[in-house]
Amino acid sequence: MAQLVSVSGVPHNPLLKRAMANGIDDDLRATYDNFQDFKGRLEDARPDVLIMVGSDHFRKFFFDNSPGFIVGKAPRFQGTHPNEIRTFDLEPMETPGDVDMAASLIGTSYGPESIDFGFSNEWLLDHGWTVPLWFLRPDYDIPIVPIHTNCNMPPVPGPRRFVALGNYLRDAIAADPSNKRVAIITTGHLATDIGGPRQFLGGDSPDPEFDRDAVAWMASGDTEVAIEGCQFERLTAAGNVTLQFLNMLTGLAAAGRAPDFAEGTASRFAPGPFFYWDMR
Repeated sequence: MAQLVSVSGVPHNPLLKRAMANGIDDDLRATYDNFQDFKGRLEDARPDVLIMVGSDHFRKFFFDNSPGFIVGKAPRFQGTHPNEIRTFDLEPMETPGDVDMAASLIGTSYGPESIDFGFSNEWLLDHGWTVPLWFLRPDYDIPIVPIHTNCNMPPVPGPRRFVALGNYLRDAIAADPSNKRVAIITTGHLATDIGGPRQFLGGDSPDPEFDRDAVAWMASGDTEVAIEGCQFERLTAAGNVTLQFLNMLTGLAAAGRAPDFAEGTASRFAPGPFFYWDMR
């Protein structure tokens, strides 16, 4: 049977890569150090496949095509989009996919009862996947299974659905007949506002109280507390893309306990979420 060896939650701000390209300034040191720490933890866990839970940013999935949960089922994935290369200095990349693991998650006859998956065989990944990979596995040598969650356009699946996704992933990995070692990487935000008056306040958060509460919800290991805290009105009041914090609930549920490390890490942009569970 497959084994879940680690779960992590990290930010994916596309500006981080360019900001760190020519050295690490003091206001980015803690973020860089956390990524390096998580990179080492991932190496120690020796996964054979990475299941990556994130949210596409209106590139692959737009207002005319907005699934709640969709699994990438392709032998290879490429990134990123031309405007991200132009705007953020992100580099084109390519990484292997794990078709067998994707098919195992989706189901080969009936789909899982607890979660409704679509799937995509053609998917150009955006920074929600490429930035975490660049920091955590820059050789792009471990096959991935990307899972898109709709955290961008209402109606957004409720927080219990993200917990259901995490519970399902944990059980599906345990039931997979392979002997693969599996790491789950979730990616999202703490309080973040893009394009509005609270965007990138020189390192300040648009909602410091939310950030403190959100880290506390995760650190408690109590999914019910986290669900109660992640109501739509609270998330959107904290910033227009704060809904992507819901992906962290998937990691919490998949791990089934409090994280070994939990922090909202300050940077020049806004605090970023860092959570880690060693599942060995």
